[in-house]
Amino acid sequence: MSFEIPGVLWRRDPEATELPLVFDSPHSGSSYPEDFQFCCPLDVLRMAEDTYVDELYSAAPALGATLIGAVFPRSYLDANRAVDDLDSALIDGTWPSPLAPSHKTRSGLGLVRRVARPGIPIYDRKLRVDEILARLERCHIPYHRVLDETCQRVHRKFGVVWHVNCHSMPSQRGSAKRGGHCADFVLGDRDGSTCEPEFTDFVGRELRGRGYTVRINEVYKGVEIVKRQGCPAMHRHSLQIEVDRALYMDQKSLEKSSGFNQVQADITELIDALKSFASARLEVLQVENPA
Repeated sequence: MSFEIPGVLWRRDPEATELPLVFDSPHSGSSYPEDFQFCCPLDVLRMAEDTYVDELYSAAPALGATLIGAVFPRSYLDANRAVDDLDSALIDGTWPSPLAPSHKTRSGLGLVRRVARPGIPIYDRKLRVDEILARLERCHIPYHRVLDETCQRVHRKFGVVWHVNCHSMPSQRGSAKRGGHCADFVLGDRDGSTCEPEFTDFVGRELRGRGYTVRINEVYKGVEIVKRQGCPAMHRHSLQIEVDRALYMDQKSLEKSSGFNQVQADITELIDALKSFASARLEVLQVENPA
């Protein structure tokens, strides 16, 4: 079974015996709303997308997991930002509640982006308060509601949920840029606060076993979604996974590269391994907490 809110999101439910695994891709949306009214080149704006990430994880439902994806683009509204993480320099009018902009937002990359990249503004005007509120109502609130309801339902059913927040990152291979990750995958659990260490370590071992380089909480620690979903003390585990775009696509043309099928196959194997991980942990929890 599947669920859809046109122009906003889709949810693909488990096609096999369900396990407490939920995956979501909040930045792979590429349907640009008519009211966006951006002034920068579309090809520059599209660089913000996590292009094809939802496809990389598309095997999840067949393996017993739930997969959720955004349809709207990240540059229109970023579901991985808090509702108060907004740039006041973008607002025409007075925002109705206090703001708490992060350092990313102050550089133009917040809940509603001000720039496509440094020096390239997305708009030739400020956005009215009602415009921004409409985007929150249309996109941010439904996305988090569906993700929250899914994770809560799974947690009620099994007493535990393992959630994976799926992303891609611009490649910095060969770059001397300070802070560059120079890894194939970066795992983020906000310094161990959003999931059990066994979960992060398991994913890292699986990826390294397939020949990838992996770093943990380096540059990409996880933002709003894993913060909201992760509560290890309550058996709610949330992990962000970033994959280097250069492994599977051309970062300029946004076309799939010859490496796409291999990365997709390896991620499918990772999901299958997580299926075994969840099954084993579930048995332990059931022994420790019999009905």
